[in-house]
Amino acid sequence: MTTAVDTPRRGRRTPLASLGLHGGLLLASAIAVFPVVWVLLTSLKPAKYATTTDFVKETTLDNYTGLLSDTPFLTWFGNSLVVAGLTTLLGVVIAATTGYAVSRFRFPGKRGLMWTLLITQMFPVAVLIVPIYNIMSSIGLLNHAAGLIITYLTIAVPFCAWMMKGFFDTIPLEIDESGQVDGLTPFGTFWRLILPLAKPGIAVTAFYSFITAWGEVAYASAFMVGDENMTLAGGLQKFVNQYGAQWGPMTAASVLIAIPAMIVFLFAQRHLVTGMSAGAVKG
Repeated sequence: MTTAVDTPRRGRRTPLASLGLHGGLLLASAIAVFPVVWVLLTSLKPAKYATTTDFVKETTLDNYTGLLSDTPFLTWFGNSLVVAGLTTLLGVVIAATTGYAVSRFRFPGKRGLMWTLLITQMFPVAVLIVPIYNIMSSIGLLNHAAGLIITYLTIAVPFCAWMMKGFFDTIPLEIDESGQVDGLTPFGTFWRLILPLAKPGIAVTAFYSFITAWGEVAYASAFMVGDENMTLAGGLQKFVNQYGAQWGPMTAASVLIAIPAMIVFLFAQRHLVTGMSAGAVKG
């Protein structure tokens, strides 16, 4: 007569493994949060303590009040909102329609278009600054928000269109066919049936487009001059020069800049994982 040997149940962690897992998560969280907390606390310190570890000594809001009243920060902030908002709106429209067309229709040049969307993602920003600068200069869009928006779309749309194509591939073709049976045009099918099912993918596209435009530095610094035209990326550089840095205003600006990005993330977060994983299913 044989006796059953008790074996550890699959998936059950030992106390030591559980301790290591939670310890690793706490360490990773602390590393991720530390720079944010440092910037926030530095923004609340007077200038004489800016580079010290006296975080709660003489806490003040002077950096914020001085930033808003003595610098063109609100102008830079407004310019960035316009650029990022229009980039997000146009990026979602172009990426969604392109991704749907590539996913559902056959047309001449389809394979070439897909390769173009893929290859354009391989070029680093530093390589593209000069040619894009020359193009924008030749058509008179340097130092204009439209030129910056077009530039950011060249970054965001290829990735987002490719991702949306993969997302639309996961939506059954039967839904399109049911729309045609009901007399809908291809655009009507896309707008009324497919788009509501594509909310996770749209959320990822909107988030990526917004972050691309909101936090980009290289193009904004090269293409925009003058306080009335600068975005936040170019404006923040005024707080740093060859003689030193104004850490108080710069950290205060960094905190305020993070707020719109955080708000967009909070709205999109529940769709981000679903959208990115669905968009990666098919290529």
